Amino acid sequence: MRADKEKVVRQLKTARGQIDGILKMVEEDRYCIDISNQLLATQAILRSINREVIKAHMSGCVEEAFISGKGQEKLDEVLDLMDKLTK
Repeated sequence: MRADKEKVVRQLKTARGQIDGILKMVEEDRYCIDISNQLLATQAILRSINREVIKAHMSGCVEEAFISGKGQEKLDEVLDLMDKLTK
């Protein structure tokens, strides 16, 4: 993986902490809107991590693939991923 590994790990640990907090909120029957707000915050962190990973992939793996003449395969992978992101 070419993304800033320390940053990604830190953000994933933050998301994990938020999920643990959300589980506790559910177990404690906390207010639904508060739970939903925490879910949205966690999703935002995960989206941010995913953007970081995709950007690193584009500027590393995809660029190298085009230089070596195998760019279409990597481009197809990214396009498939984009389809998943929009569903």
